[in-house]
Amino acid sequence: MPLQIRQAQLADLEVLGPLFDGYRQFYREPTDLFRARGFLSERLSRHESEILLALDDTGAGLGFIQLYPLFSSVRAVRTYLLNDLFVAATARRQGVGKGLLVAAADHARHLGAASLSLTTAHDNLPAQALYESLGWQRDRQFCEYSLTL
Repeated sequence: MPLQIRQAQLADLEVLGPLFDGYRQFYREPTDLFRARGFLSERLSRHESEILLALDDTGAGLGFIQLYPLFSSVRAVRTYLLNDLFVAATARRQGVGKGLLVAAADHARHLGAASLSLTTAHDNLPAQALYESLGWQRDRQFCEYSLTL
């Protein structure tokens, strides 16, 4: 499948919005295209995230990946949180996810990042296999916690 991956811009909201809405639905959120577009518009216009968009040769959206900038105080470096990765159901198992992950690593390196991090569900074995096939390492040293506010 011909695949183009590029950095998303505000002008891409018509293509990116439905993909992001599909991503939210995957995590059992109700469909809300208005909210999806609004959220992405804020991130892009405020330069709060880096979004890479995968397109086919007709310009149809196949998937996206969203990176949020972070910093490691101990290492004194910039890092990125790979928070969102989504591939449309019709484009799965065709290398889109792998392409997005490779592009994200290249993009983060270009921006001067020292590392990427992500979290995935314990039962998301296909994603874990993909990450590990690309050299991602499972953290065995630290436990992750969260606090809902």
